[in-house]
Amino acid sequence: MVREVSLPDILDAREQRAGRQRYLLEKYVSPIISFSMNIPGPVKDTALIRRAFAWGAGELEKSLKKAEIPVAERLEVRAFTGCEQQLALRADPGMIKTLCVAIEESCPMGRLFDMDVIAPDGRKLDRGEERRCLVCGQRGRGCASRRVHSVPELQAAARALMEEHFAALDRDTVVRLADQALRREVDTTPKPGLVDGRNTGSHRDMTRDTFYQSADALRSYWGRCFDLGRESAGRPPEESFLLLREAGLRADAAMLSATNGRNTHKGVIFTLGTVCGAVGRLWRPETPCRDIPAICAEAGAMYAPTLARDQAAFTGATAGERLYLKTGNAGVRGELAAGLPGVTDVALPAMEAALSAGCDENTAAVASLLALIGRGTDTNMIHRGGEDAAREASEDAAALLRSGPVPDLAAVEALDDAFIRRNLSPGGCADLLAVSLFLRAWQHGE
Repeated sequence: MVREVSLPDILDAREQRAGRQRYLLEKYVSPIISFSMNIPGPVKDTALIRRAFAWGAGELEKSLKKAEIPVAERLEVRAFTGCEQQLALRADPGMIKTLCVAIEESCPMGRLFDMDVIAPDGRKLDRGEERRCLVCGQRGRGCASRRVHSVPELQAAARALMEEHFAALDRDTVVRLADQALRREVDTTPKPGLVDGRNTGSHRDMTRDTFYQSADALRSYWGRCFDLGRESAGRPPEESFLLLREAGLRADAAMLSATNGRNTHKGVIFTLGTVCGAVGRLWRPETPCRDIPAICAEAGAMYAPTLARDQAAFTGATAGERLYLKTGNAGVRGELAAGLPGVTDVALPAMEAALSAGCDENTAAVASLLALIGRGTDTNMIHRGGEDAAREASEDAAALLRSGPVPDLAAVEALDDAFIRRNLSPGGCADLLAVSLFLRAWQHGE
């Protein structure tokens, strides 16, 4: 529940802040930082303001550690009158002030940070150049003294600073984790029939370097997907997907250019791109959505109407259309439209079970891939080897997890050799593994 502050509340908060400052000055006879938020209007405490304060406190902590400035004591208050932190430090006051001003000026949202530095004698250090107006950017206090801008204008400007900051921050995290997921997927070893650290699987025209080059080319695409989802969040889910499809075609061209025409990530451009768009659609500045089932369901809602129209027009002109008309297996397209059950119900549970059993992350990813192959739904396997060979190979993969959640890697290597002899490659399962690695990292805020 949002609570507005009154003038007595503000005065009481100031008195308590001064008391904490006196306590630290008398106890340590050293400079202190008094960090609070410069939030206009009567509401000083919301989830978004707390996130902004926590980010600022984190930047302050990192800066102090980098400068090797020890903190003698830290006091923190989180109340409806606002978040505050007072720190007693062992360093030169001027040096500390320079550090604090650098944080305040490091990004637009820093305009909302008040990092006062108080010398051991109680004197507050001047920051030098006056700060800019939240609304018009003019330096000095002229706007405030003349009340040029209304409180709603100031509030809107402050919120915009926080929203834009965290949209960019979360976008960068999506990019980093998506790129990391692609690299972790190709590095996972051994992977039956796939390029990994052991061999190139059933692919004679690709190496791990090919996949790294492709990942480099796709890096900006993941951020674009997040932005498109966020910007179209107020529209029907399918409209977000149609925007993503256009971006995906450009990403596909960038991939082919980077790999000299080799299809390394076509499937993951489709699946993970839609997932990143779903993360954007569900994003809120106070805290991004990290609920994996909700994200996968949103991705399914984005794509399902398009798939339904496509399926109604299938004529059997392609191998994928013929397989669907014959068996009802829609491959990765059906997987995405259904909300990625292979990720939520198969891959991630297998990964967590293996990790809980004490294995390392590589082995857990191998277990996750085996569980996906064991479902027997990878259309790439069927295309390359036929239905009977694909079914037998899926059964062989599933068998490696029957005795427990942690696979015998020697047995997986033997299965890899068998897949290569049969020219089988579970590329669709590899794409779902990459999506799973991304979502698990995103969920944990890594």
